[in-house]
Amino acid sequence: TVSPEQPAALRSYGWASAVDGPSLLIFGAVHGNEQSGTHAIRRWIERFESGQARLKRGRLTMVPVANPKAFIKNEREGDRNLNRNFVPTDKPQNFEDHIVNALAPLLESHDALLALHSYSGDGEPFAMTGPLNNSGSLEPFARQIEEEAFAKAVGLPVIVQGWLEVYDKAVKASNGAIRAEHGIGTNEFMRSRGGYAITVESGSHDDPEAIEIADRCIAGVLNLLGMADVTVEPVAKYTTHHMKDVFMRQSDDDKMTKDWVNFDPFKKGDVLATRADGTQIVAPFDGCVIFPQIDAPVNREWFYLAQTDHD
Repeated sequence: TVSPEQPAALRSYGWASAVDGPSLLIFGAVHGNEQSGTHAIRRWIERFESGQARLKRGRLTMVPVANPKAFIKNEREGDRNLNRNFVPTDKPQNFEDHIVNALAPLLESHDALLALHSYSGDGEPFAMTGPLNNSGSLEPFARQIEEEAFAKAVGLPVIVQGWLEVYDKAVKASNGAIRAEHGIGTNEFMRSRGGYAITVESGSHDDPEAIEIADRCIAGVLNLLGMADVTVEPVAKYTTHHMKDVFMRQSDDDKMTKDWVNFDPFKKGDVLATRADGTQIVAPFDGCVIFPQIDAPVNREWFYLAQTDHD
């Protein structure tokens, strides 16, 4: 009998081809209640094990449940958020610390990571990429072209770019409530080790279509990297939202102008929210709202702003 106090072992499934090629890592259930990726990965495990799919080149590793304790609980976290403070430690203090120590060597030994997530509420699926190429101190990166191609390969028309740089603004504005290391998740760790990574938000937690979307996303990256014979429908047009700013909730009496949802558009000069003292938050440019949290705690991210490009 497996319980949240004694979670199942972390399991990975791997295949290696005799033909040289890229090494791809796929995670499901980094958050325990985000299980569409898990179901999609299990489908692909069965396909490879049964011979329906064949690895043509390189190395493929799949982890259907990256956080078994949270998965068993069907909750976002076991003891804490695995996708924050993803930093190996010699002195693990909780379950997720142990999982970080177990997953980090996998990330370090692969070229690319596809992290499959889902979200609460309604909204459209999207992929997330990291920074543009840069030599700065926050998240230096030199594989932008590969990562952008990776994001487009999953077949979702919406891409969100550049989270960590804006999250750093939230850290500085949080009055110590959040720390810089909270911004390091699986993808940021992967990039810090020379790889590249994307997150896919495949839809609402309980929507069966989210499993189908995650399944197609796996097919898309396998096709891009030439690792399996799969057919993927191309996307005619992409929309990329470049994250630019974040606003923190400063008081429980701060109020949004409306119940913003992901990708709601706004125009420069629109009033987005009003502080408890009556100060209005006015849109500094044309764009859209990203990751709004209407009831965010004080000194936590309330909503992000992004500018939009159409390819």
